[in-house]
Amino acid sequence: MRLTGLLLLLALTSDEVLAQACVVHSTAERLDVKVCQQNRNIPEKLFADGFCQPNLPGQKVDVQYVNECPAGAFGVCSNAQVANMPYRQDIHYYGVVTDQAYLKPYCEAQSQGNWLKP
Repeated sequence: MRLTGLLLLLALTSDEVLAQACVVHSTAERLDVKVCQQNRNIPEKLFADGFCQPNLPGQKVDVQYVNECPAGAFGVCSNAQVANMPYRQDIHYYGVVTDQAYLKPYCEAQSQGNWLKP
């Protein structure tokens, strides 16, 4: 019984990490970008304090923490690898659909992710 309880606790803990996401909306003069980062295997505190807190000088940045990324993205870079790190995340893109012309190749080549159209 103890082992079953421990396995259940580990499964619940793992689901919590996978349910961690943040919507980052940045604006500046003639700029309006909205993405959502869905955590896959980044340590929870590092994700919240680092990945969800971008340093974008000259831009107003609004961050909202959610359990999962909202619907409405025009594209998702699924299982994207963070540069020079063993971490993975799903990046949901909202806004200007024509941006996928450069986001898709970047996703597949640089981030080693899979481009999905929801």
